Amino acid sequence: MMRDERISSFIESLNEDERPELSAVEREARENHIPIIRPEIKNLLKVLLAMKKPETILEIGTAVGFSAAFLAEYQPKGGTVTTIEKSEPRIAEAQKNFARTGVDGRVTLLSGDAAEILPTLDGPYDMIFMDAAKGQYLNFLPDALRLLGEEGILLSDNVFQDGDVLESRYGIIRRNRTIHSRMRDYLYTLTHHSQLVTSVIPIGDGLALSIKRTKEKD
Repeated sequence: MMRDERISSFIESLNEDERPELSAVEREARENHIPIIRPEIKNLLKVLLAMKKPETILEIGTAVGFSAAFLAEYQPKGGTVTTIEKSEPRIAEAQKNFARTGVDGRVTLLSGDAAEILPTLDGPYDMIFMDAAKGQYLNFLPDALRLLGEEGILLSDNVFQDGDVLESRYGIIRRNRTIHSRMRDYLYTLTHHSQLVTSVIPIGDGLALSIKRTKEKD
């Protein structure tokens, strides 16, 4: 069986280049070891954006702004992205990156803790991209569901936690056991929730793709 790295590299070699400004943000983030969306996730996002054409997107976890800029780049003209980040240094860097990629007029950055900001927001959003503290995904879910429109897409990134979530609780070092349990609970909740249809996709570091039902399952 081919190694995942070889498959990823081959697929990446087929991709079209992004605009130079967007590519520069991505390259610099990777060079500085800042966690951003992986190429496989980026490619899937392109397809989902083309299919769903979301006019309103909410991102939970901005980092340096690459994914928000990418989402704004490929959503329909006139669409908006709202993104939440609590790290002050990353907020400053993200704002610079929105300006340099020309999406600053379409992206609204909310500064603060998502746990405090999410309850203050009004929906609906056509797409929600969850890419913040992994141990908080389950806590964010009730507000995410409230804010997500019918047939909206909820994307939860890095759900495999570099493979830890696949291991037994006792195979995980003690300090990581809480987040391991929370992510397993989160994935179980997504896949058994009456309002969602979910597929956990083994690309990147694991992606959960959920669609909100038009009505709850009995």
